[in-house]
Amino acid sequence: MIAELLQKLRQKKCSAENLVEKYLAKIKSSKLDAWLTLDEKSALKKARKLDASGDFSAPLAGIPVGIKDILCTKNLRTTAGSKILETFAPPYSATAVEKLENAGAIILGKNNCDEFAMGSSTENSAFFPTKNPHDAKKVPGGSSGGSAAAVAGGECVAALGTDTGGSIRQPANFCGCVGLKVSYGRVSRFGAIAYASSFDTVGPLAASVADAAIVLENIAGHDPKDATTPKIPVEKYSKFLENPIAGKKIALPTEFLNADGLDPAIKNEVLKSAKILEKSGAEIVEISLPLTKYAIPTYYLLTMAEAATNLARFDGVRFSEKIDGKNLEEMYEKTRGKLFGDEPKRKIILGNFALSAGYADKFYQKAAAVRALFAKEYADAFEKVDAILAPVSPFPAFDLGAKKDDPLEMYLADIFTVSINLAGIPALAVPTGKIGHLPTGVQILGKQFDEIGILNLGHFLEKADPR
Repeated sequence: MIAELLQKLRQKKCSAENLVEKYLAKIKSSKLDAWLTLDEKSALKKARKLDASGDFSAPLAGIPVGIKDILCTKNLRTTAGSKILETFAPPYSATAVEKLENAGAIILGKNNCDEFAMGSSTENSAFFPTKNPHDAKKVPGGSSGGSAAAVAGGECVAALGTDTGGSIRQPANFCGCVGLKVSYGRVSRFGAIAYASSFDTVGPLAASVADAAIVLENIAGHDPKDATTPKIPVEKYSKFLENPIAGKKIALPTEFLNADGLDPAIKNEVLKSAKILEKSGAEIVEISLPLTKYAIPTYYLLTMAEAATNLARFDGVRFSEKIDGKNLEEMYEKTRGKLFGDEPKRKIILGNFALSAGYADKFYQKAAAVRALFAKEYADAFEKVDAILAPVSPFPAFDLGAKKDDPLEMYLADIFTVSINLAGIPALAVPTGKIGHLPTGVQILGKQFDEIGILNLGHFLEKADPR
């Protein structure tokens, strides 16, 4: 879609202003609740300026996009889906946002998300839940549910999300769009409000693999403001999409495909995709990833500990409304008690418990050691294969409210996604079919910094099995 829209803009077959107006009108008439803040005036002003210049040479010139409300946008309200940041307008933009704007993209506004990116359904937003574009009674996934719903619902061309344990891939899978979880460090996290700093990644949600590749090549790269971004070249990812796949070795993970609770229809989608790749010359093999059963406890223990530390800065003094108390301690208690939702409070309590004296060795350090084993297990696997094909979620989008009051049940929805974040490798969610009227698909896992390889395979599946 991006390439086609750019061609129309460059050939003067449409104007940036008309394009922005079209998407804004769609948003205003929508009942998806995918947006927390619209930046209508600024978006139209930028579009008119672009039309007046006539210069659409920038790689994303005039393309309307959404930004997950966990990413800072200069002078534009950034809430992280939380009441504690309800009035916060940052004095700077996240690096990924800045790069998008430098590439000519026009930001329409901020997408709804689970509070501080903590959730798998966008029901943890302090403002309202987002609905699935395919069924308003279903969740869109989370935590980037607003971004996924906006893209799949035709309310923006592409959007930025964050993926800490599946928060780009799972909503993309539930809503029927493409979601890319990049290698840790491939895209700067500067300006992303942290949930778990050693897990968080910023990446695109888009209508196609080609669009995701174009967005990635414009936001990736080393950032002096983020020490976790390595100085490795940014590839022109979109130029490698047509690479041949014959001869590639692709693995099916036994522990994923035989997991308890996996919907047989989703397993069939993975096997169907494997057959498509095999018919085109790829070699399909089975692989064992025995640590998979430890993924959920390891991931949640570590991320809760990091979340407890990261959320300590939100105290009512610098960023938000302050609720007065008799003393400083009471002010902290009242402010955080009233303005944090249930999930951040849960993470703070459990995270501090895991880090407390007498328990850090027993829990946190042991989980950190297991995390290193996950990285090694995947690294060893990629010595033998080029990619791994797996389900994204055990089930399609579930009913709004069905799991909200059962945190453990909600956490188990991430069983196929969190191990990828533990290892720091890239993964691409691609829609391949439907279960009834709800989208489903597969995820393609690659070795660290092999975004080219997974985008190539995703593009092939997309062409071979068009939606």
